[in-house]
Amino acid sequence: MQRVTALAFIVGALPFLLCAGAYAGEKELTDEVKATDGKEIHEGSRWLDDYRAPVGFTYGAQARVQTTYLWRGLYAGGMNIQGDANVGYGGLYFDMWWNIGTTDWSFKTFQPEVDLALGFSRWGIDASVVFIHNFNCPFFDFSNHPYPSSGNALELDFRYTVSSKLPLSILWATRVSASDGYTEDSPLAAGLSTDTIRAYSTYIEFSYTHHFAYGISLFGAVGVTPWRSLYTSYQRGFAVQNVEVRLRKDWDVSSHCGLMVQGVLSVKPWALAADKSTAEWHPLDPWAQSVNANLAVGVYLK
Repeated sequence: MQRVTALAFIVGALPFLLCAGAYAGEKELTDEVKATDGKEIHEGSRWLDDYRAPVGFTYGAQARVQTTYLWRGLYAGGMNIQGDANVGYGGLYFDMWWNIGTTDWSFKTFQPEVDLALGFSRWGIDASVVFIHNFNCPFFDFSNHPYPSSGNALELDFRYTVSSKLPLSILWATRVSASDGYTEDSPLAAGLSTDTIRAYSTYIEFSYTHHFAYGISLFGAVGVTPWRSLYTSYQRGFAVQNVEVRLRKDWDVSSHCGLMVQGVLSVKPWALAADKSTAEWHPLDPWAQSVNANLAVGVYLK
């Protein structure tokens, strides 16, 4: 575990080290295209298909220190370092994401995680297969576990963004394998349970990003789960999972490196009853529910 934790820390912190030695330089442009962040946009593109097309080999990396690990409206841990690196060619890409942080603010236990994604991104469409690995179980353990056990998971993600001029996105993410199950009482005999039932937990998110001057952007999102899933502890059907707002400021260090500061406020408009049998709604009193905030400072390569 110590070796894995050290490896995760090195990978997560690598963009900090690379950014320190980033160099300035401009890429050559042809008369027909304009380049932005290593990607091209054709001048004659229309309003709904101004999607950026990757030119040859692409790469990127980023790392950030966060006060809280928030994930789709859920509190997933305390202070952490997160980092990722990706490579791609012609729309195909491979992404490796790391998280290493405390499970709470006691700083006694750590829970490293790595997500590996293989996907395709073009024409505003981003489709990927994501393998989520927590280090508290064997790497190739794909067995289904009833809640609240944790382990590996396999997820299919699909995102569509209208255009850079209208950055409205919809994300559909469904778990198709591994840790995502619950049990129910058998209808034949009281006190007996059936085998673990796979939930196919699904998260749907509608988001919009508005860019202001001076590298400031505002991101807003509403996420829902359409049926009984891990997001509601398998206690109900449809639920509005989270309402989230992010305010971000970017600074260009060079043509290949940037710095960012980001603040996040996330509200989960439901909570389980005291006996955890049902989910209670208090839409007019969100402070009665789960309210989380996060502050992040990071660097990125482009």
